[in-house]
Amino acid sequence: MHLIKSAQGKGNKRINNPLGCEMTDKSESSFAVVRFNERTYQPGIVVAVIKGIEVAQRTLNDYDWCQSEENRSAGWRYFLEETDLRPGMDPEEATKLRQVRFDLQES
Repeated sequence: MHLIKSAQGKGNKRINNPLGCEMTDKSESSFAVVRFNERTYQPGIVVAVIKGIEVAQRTLNDYDWCQSEENRSAGWRYFLEETDLRPGMDPEEATKLRQVRFDLQES
């Protein structure tokens, strides 16, 4: 299952679809591809920060597809998370910033 979580929703443009409902344009948003273990509940690490939902979804699919059966059996999964992190930033730095934000939210 692939989840898309929203951080702040900053920079999203509102557009109307043919039915007249408002939708958020995700083509300019940034998304973190996060790796986590659903069995051990290890905290997620950012493996990439991508601009645009379509590119982010393709990147997520690539990570899923390239994952070994051993890793999949061990519980490793990926999901997308909308973020205000800079696309292309160092994954280690992005992971640290993401964790600091979670820690601040919980305190």
